[in-house]
Amino acid sequence: MPFLDDLRQYGPDASYSMTLAEARAYCARLTASHYENFSVVTWLTPRRLRPAFQSIYAFCRWSDDLGDEIGDRQKSRELLAWWRGELRGMYEGKEPVCHPVLQTLHATVEEFSIPIEPFEALISAFEQDQDLTDYTTYDQLLDYCTRSANAVGHLVLYLARSFNPENAQLSDMTCTGLQLANFWQDVARDLALGRIYLPREDRQRFRYSDADLHELKFTPEFAALLKFEVDRARSLLDGGHRLALLLPRDIAVDVDLFSRGGLAILDRIEAQGFDVLTSRPRLGKLAKFGLLARALFRGPRPVASRATKIESATQAIGGSHRLPTGQGGTHL
Repeated sequence: MPFLDDLRQYGPDASYSMTLAEARAYCARLTASHYENFSVVTWLTPRRLRPAFQSIYAFCRWSDDLGDEIGDRQKSRELLAWWRGELRGMYEGKEPVCHPVLQTLHATVEEFSIPIEPFEALISAFEQDQDLTDYTTYDQLLDYCTRSANAVGHLVLYLARSFNPENAQLSDMTCTGLQLANFWQDVARDLALGRIYLPREDRQRFRYSDADLHELKFTPEFAALLKFEVDRARSLLDGGHRLALLLPRDIAVDVDLFSRGGLAILDRIEAQGFDVLTSRPRLGKLAKFGLLARALFRGPRPVASRATKIESATQAIGGSHRLPTGQGGTHL
C-alpha cells in the first residue's frame, strides 16, 4: 500500500481502532515490504526480538516517509511535528495510543527501557532534510548521521541489552559508515530528490563542478572525489567492526552481516571505477549469499592489524576528522 494511503488511514485526521495483534501485523508487513541492501528482519533475527525490531523499523519508516513521500516540504514539517507529538504523548502515558506503529513501539519501549532521545533524534534528522539539501562540510554530514543512522544503532543496542559507552562508539562508527556507503551508492538517486550529500568542500577540493554534478557527468575528478569518500566510509566500518564481538551471538550475526554488506557496497563502487552516476551499484543474490555465509560460518571479522584504521575512524566520529585517503591523509 503506498504511503499516502497509509497516511490517510492512520494520519492525524484518521479515525480507527486496532488491537495490538493487528498493529503488530501491520508493522511486520511494513518491514517486509521495503527494499534495502539487506532485509532488516530476517530468519537470522532472534524470534523473540522480531516484533521489537519490526516496531522500530516501522517507526523509522514512517518518520522517513513523512519527510520524503509527501511532496510538500511545509506539509512534511507539519506532519513530522505531529509525529513528534504522538511520540511524546506515548512516553507521557497519553491514552489511548492509537497509531499501529506507536502501539507496538510502546510495548518495545516498556520491555527494553528505551529512552525517547534516539527517536526524537531521528525526527530531527528528517526535519533537517526539509531545509538542508546541499551539505557544505563533512562535519555537517557527520552531524546528520549522528541523528539518523547512529540513533538507529543505539536502538539496536537497547534491544540487545548491550548499550554502554564503548558499544555506542563502535556502533556510531558502523552506522555512520553504513549511511555514507548508502549516500555514495545513491548519489544520482538523491540528486533526483533534490539532495546532495557530497560535501561542497570536497567537491571544490577535487574540482568537480556543480554543473557537472547536475548533468551527472562522470569525470576523473568525480572518480577521485568518490574514492576519497569511499575510503572514509570504509575506515569507519573497519573501525566499528569489533562491535559484533561484544554483542550476544544471536544479534551479532545480523550486525556483522550489515557491516560486511556496507563494505561490499563500497567494494562494488570501487569495482565499477567509482562511476555511480550512470549505474547504481547493488548487491546481487549471489553476493548476499556469500556475505551471509561468511557472517555465519567465519564469525565476526578479525580484529588484528586494524589498529590504525580504528584510530582514524574514532577521530572521524569524535575528533579532528583525520582520515586515511589513499593520498597521504588530509585534515578537515
